Amino acid sequence: MSTAVSPLAPKKYPEMPAIEGVRMATAAAGIKYKDRTDVLAMVFDAGTEVAGVFTRSKCPSAPVDWCRGNLAGGKARLLVVNSGNANAFTGKKGRESTAMTGKAGAAAAGCRENEVFLASTGVIGEPLDASRFSHLLAGMVKQATGEFWREAASAIMTTDTFPKVATVTVRLGDVDVTINGIAKGAGMIAPDMATMLSFVATDAPIAAPVLQSLLSGAVGKTFNAITVDSDTSTSDTLLLFATGAAAKRGAPRIADVKDPRLAAFKRGLGKVLKSLALQVVRDGEGARKQVEVTVTGAKSSRSARKIALSIANSPLVKTAIAGEDANWGRVVMAVGKSGEPADRDRLSIWFGDNRLAFEGERDPGYSEEATSRYMQRDEIRIVADIGIGRGKATVWTCDLTKEYVAINGDYRS
Repeated sequence: MSTAVSPLAPKKYPEMPAIEGVRMATAAAGIKYKDRTDVLAMVFDAGTEVAGVFTRSKCPSAPVDWCRGNLAGGKARLLVVNSGNANAFTGKKGRESTAMTGKAGAAAAGCRENEVFLASTGVIGEPLDASRFSHLLAGMVKQATGEFWREAASAIMTTDTFPKVATVTVRLGDVDVTINGIAKGAGMIAPDMATMLSFVATDAPIAAPVLQSLLSGAVGKTFNAITVDSDTSTSDTLLLFATGAAAKRGAPRIADVKDPRLAAFKRGLGKVLKSLALQVVRDGEGARKQVEVTVTGAKSSRSARKIALSIANSPLVKTAIAGEDANWGRVVMAVGKSGEPADRDRLSIWFGDNRLAFEGERDPGYSEEATSRYMQRDEIRIVADIGIGRGKATVWTCDLTKEYVAINGDYRS
């Protein structure tokens, strides 16, 4: 883990309220990191409903397979997360490790194995010895507490330099409900259905199928709209848990995704996911700048998204931003290589409010001095108008610095 905290880290963290029906505990099992917590147990009251989205990688980790199998039941009593080892590409040993953890977790929480959810993050290809931490679970379940969100977020970090937390309170019927979330991720970030690891919990009484619909709908403009390095993890897991405890205070149980009372909750969930996704970008390995890329005037929104990702994932665009160089020619390159419909002679490009290119050539009012000043900021906005349609999309990324190479060059050592 990098020792220097990202310059884009939050200046202050929100107060994370306890959510009735959720308790957490952490432990230091020494899986990879010395002198820090690396195991998280999140314990849920009986009746907690669950939804999830996972990586679409064709080489998913053993915990992803385990969670997919258990999701059909729609109920959760325990989540066990370890950092330092992804338990990915570990074959039969990986399956044995998840089975052992699931069995130990079920015994610790007094529940069925299909109510235990697992996630692992860290090195790919190294067998995970579950006996390093499975014996700790019973004690962790006993000592778990609700006032523990920041500590929980710290326990799941790998190359992250700061814990990622977010919270909102919204109305459901006439009752306040809370949505809390944590995430980890700094490298191998180009989510395809979810981020590396993120866990969200609420006390709202919402049925699992409704939760699933809300979660699947919310990832498109949040976690699936960020990229650090264009690499989709084998372990991407996003789980949403609803304890239903607010029903005791009069919150209505929601079993229909079209229920109009869901509007505020849906907005709140989107807000939490977007906050966590942007924190992942701001902690991108070696990142010094957050970059927002918006594409307008494309043939379709899908086309706009592909062009935006082509710009956001370009190493040449990202290194120019790291060097504070207003090299808009690299944006032209990224638009052109995307494979999407575009017209060179209608293309316009902005860095912030500075229009650099207009109708296929350099803008006559372009000021190198003003644009260079803009490039010194730690939040950069790039807009490319394709000029051929009404498609629009926004994605977020970060710059690419020497530190990224340094972190990943010795990640296993």
